[in-house]
Amino acid sequence: MFRLAHISDVHLSPLPDLKFHQLLSKRITGYLNWKLNRKHKIGDDYLTPLLDRMKAMSPDHTVVTGDLTNLALPAEIARARKFLDSLGGPENVSALCGNHDAYVPGSVKKAIQAWMPYLSSEETPITSKHSFPYLRRQGDISLIGCNSADATAPFMATGYFRKKQAKKLGSLLEETRGTFRMVMIHHPPIAKATPYHKRLIGIKHFQNAIRGQGAELVLHGHTHMPDYNEIEGAGMKVPVIGVPAAGNGVELIKPVGRFNLFDIEKKQSGWEMHWTAFDRGDQGGEPLEDRRFVY
Repeated sequence: MFRLAHISDVHLSPLPDLKFHQLLSKRITGYLNWKLNRKHKIGDDYLTPLLDRMKAMSPDHTVVTGDLTNLALPAEIARARKFLDSLGGPENVSALCGNHDAYVPGSVKKAIQAWMPYLSSEETPITSKHSFPYLRRQGDISLIGCNSADATAPFMATGYFRKKQAKKLGSLLEETRGTFRMVMIHHPPIAKATPYHKRLIGIKHFQNAIRGQGAELVLHGHTHMPDYNEIEGAGMKVPVIGVPAAGNGVELIKPVGRFNLFDIEKKQSGWEMHWTAFDRGDQGGEPLEDRRFVY
């Protein structure tokens, strides 16, 4: 059995000290949002017990589907690298960039360079946003990481998935047929899963790759919600699963932080997957999701 943990939208806090020139961009809106909103909802007091509970369940691999930072400041990107190191090292952790990690032009390039060991493999080295998707193999498990992060205008949080990446995704899905293929992306590849200004542009390209080659699981973040959707893919319904923001500690409109746990096992007849989800545990120890899938 292979056990995989999934977290997203960590938004490591607090914000480092900013210099005036760093606010002369889209960052000014994010900084105000932090001061008036996020500052009071996220923090290590909430994140640490969630991670402790996740680690106690001994996952074989952990996936972080983007938004490790708030404003993609250089100090935040460096801190996010230390955070990834703390989760278990590149052989046990896979990561993506999210829209907050691409907050201003050039920031996603810096994040990729800093986090490269966590989003590359010998087969598919990632050097820029144009190099995605990557493929990482864990025995019969294939982890395919896509990129939707790109700098956008103020008040926009859209993602982009273009034809070139879709073609590469289709090739990797075909190459890994017979394994358990897990596709990761930050923005949900589902129409109307988010408000218009936060949507993924190029959903049809992503879904066409899945429809053509199939997949066993798609994981995403971005919505800060416990999403469940499906995509028709090569004669099967492919689960598309999101997770609430790991760093969120106050339940108002969005739930407190959670992690997803997937127990995947190869049977004689095919694959079986058990999905459970947990919060940091102070409201009780029972799983918040408990579903089984047979392939």
